[in-house]
Amino acid sequence: MHDICGYMMKKILSIQNIRCETLGTLKPLLESDGYLIEEINAQTDIIPKRSNEFAAIIILGGPMAVYDGVGYLGEEQELITDAFVHKVPLLGICLGSQLIAQSIGGRVYKGPKKEIGWSNVTVTPDGQRDLFKDIKDDTLRVFQWHGDTYDLPVTSTIMASSMLYPQAFRIGNLFGIQFHLEVTEKMIRSWSQEYKQEIEDEHLRPEELFSNRSTEIEKSKENCRVVYSNFSKVIKEN
Repeated sequence: MHDICGYMMKKILSIQNIRCETLGTLKPLLESDGYLIEEINAQTDIIPKRSNEFAAIIILGGPMAVYDGVGYLGEEQELITDAFVHKVPLLGICLGSQLIAQSIGGRVYKGPKKEIGWSNVTVTPDGQRDLFKDIKDDTLRVFQWHGDTYDLPVTSTIMASSMLYPQAFRIGNLFGIQFHLEVTEKMIRSWSQEYKQEIEDEHLRPEELFSNRSTEIEKSKENCRVVYSNFSKVIKEN
């Protein structure tokens, strides 16, 4: 029984909401810590109901809207609520963060302006003591791709924000990040194809997203490593 429990507690659940939005640079970090990653596609696979079968859960991005009544997004919210109750560490990225916000009593809605591409976010003092600890700069250059934002309950701790929106928060064992520290150049190119119509609608040029961006991508990779390290400490303490 001890071996079985140990095996279970080394498992990380990763939920993809669309095939092109993956763990990216997070995957090798998880694997280097010896975690077994159970990757599921929310559109085709069964979403677990019990969060405490996993050491932690990561919910990734996607073009869906929380308020559109998509069935599997409701199931993800139920899993988030279960994780909150059982204190299972959970990280939500982009859509994942919006699902957390909705699950904990916040309000998700379409923002007045989309954030797509590279932009700056400011880390708050709370963020510097928590998820972004050991990142020296309080201004991060990050990759974004979202149009929805959220109002959060007063019990949430805001850890980063942009000029327009809250960008990272924590409530208990739940962590939400709107931007994509996990991104790779391959992922950006893939999204540029998958979301081509959105790029055209926003009058963006695809080359602006990935041309001559190697320095920003490398910096994002390093920041992802630090954020993962801080999140992994929460997993290990659990």
